[in-house]
Amino acid sequence: MQYEKKIEEIFERHPSVQVNGFSGRAYKAGIDGMLAFDATLGHPWKSFRCIHVAGTNGKGSVSSMLAAVLASRGLRVGLYTSPHLVDFRERIKVIDGSESPHPTDNDCHFERSREISKDDVIEFLEKYEKETEELSFFEITTGMAFWWFEKEKVDVAVIEVGLGGRLDSTNVITPELSVVTSIGLDHCSMLGDTRAEIAYEKAGIFKPGVPALVWGHDTETDSVFIRHASKVGAKLYFADELVEPVHIDGMDLRGEYQDANVRTAIAALRVLGIEPDLEAIRHTAAITGLRGRWEVLRTRPTVICDIGHNPPALAQNFRQLEKMPDLIIVYGIMADKALDDIAPLMPFGARYILCAPDSPRSMPVDILHQRLAALRPDLHLQTAPSVADAVRLALTLSTPDTTIYIGGSTFVVSEAIAPQSRIFPD
Repeated sequence: MQYEKKIEEIFERHPSVQVNGFSGRAYKAGIDGMLAFDATLGHPWKSFRCIHVAGTNGKGSVSSMLAAVLASRGLRVGLYTSPHLVDFRERIKVIDGSESPHPTDNDCHFERSREISKDDVIEFLEKYEKETEELSFFEITTGMAFWWFEKEKVDVAVIEVGLGGRLDSTNVITPELSVVTSIGLDHCSMLGDTRAEIAYEKAGIFKPGVPALVWGHDTETDSVFIRHASKVGAKLYFADELVEPVHIDGMDLRGEYQDANVRTAIAALRVLGIEPDLEAIRHTAAITGLRGRWEVLRTRPTVICDIGHNPPALAQNFRQLEKMPDLIIVYGIMADKALDDIAPLMPFGARYILCAPDSPRSMPVDILHQRLAALRPDLHLQTAPSVADAVRLALTLSTPDTTIYIGGSTFVVSEAIAPQSRIFPD
């Protein structure tokens, strides 16, 4: 119970429990507080090498691919990502490459990935209780990750940006490489209303003398990255120049959108002078425990969940779903997301079961139904009182040949796969 109480206390500062999301103590735009806290901790990140990963979409997948490959080389790797889906401790992991060879399809998942222990979470929060009183959720968790990675004596850590880059709490490190994945419109109230403005925030992780890698060329963002890299003295690379399209059979990260992420990860490794291990990339989810990326929860019917929630991510997912002849989509959304931009992307012919996850930021299901019915009167819409009810209804309506997609929000996926939902076996 002590762990649950401590987590509840820091979650009072998490955007998911704030009606206005990134407000108050949920998020602080600026790194002064984190710089001071990092100094209090003794700059723990200086005890290991770092790779810093930002981007609108794909940064969690790329971070996990990099961690999997580095572990395959026998390194002890820290992995700091967000969000978590079931347990807070998913955010902070160590993958010890010295423990076992490559997993096989029959191996138990996650045997090489170890999350921070509940005891370590409690120890950190009690030890630095006074110092964290005025810190945001992200500042606390970032400090915890750096502290634990030093304690675990990792060789290298892959650090995923929480939001943006320039003002993110992770931006106190000096990494070996700065990586920016795809750029799209998301969190516009915080990062800007154009892709160029958002690219500027992401480019804020570039550091003097540290190579920087961006996923691909884009007429709207190229000049931003080129100008900022030149300003700080970072050599700039583009992944789509360095790596040709590559197909890896049997990847456990199955979404078609992973093609760009694979190329970005391979390019990052090459910039670092590391030969990419395609077998490790193939088994990224098994090695690192990454979930919610086109994850197949069961077959007959096929049930897929994915945390993609902004228009660029959903456009890719919906294109892949359009190939499914019998499709049910369980869908919920946060109130601040651009439904006007998402609605035109939604596949015609699917049956939609709308729901609202248990978050103050959720769009109420009746409002979601009303708005979607007005935007897309051609869609077959029905509602359910909760995410769990929506998934159970989808299963009831399905046949063995049906594909059920659960998505629209990280919170929808989280509730669907939570053990307490008792929908899917572990």
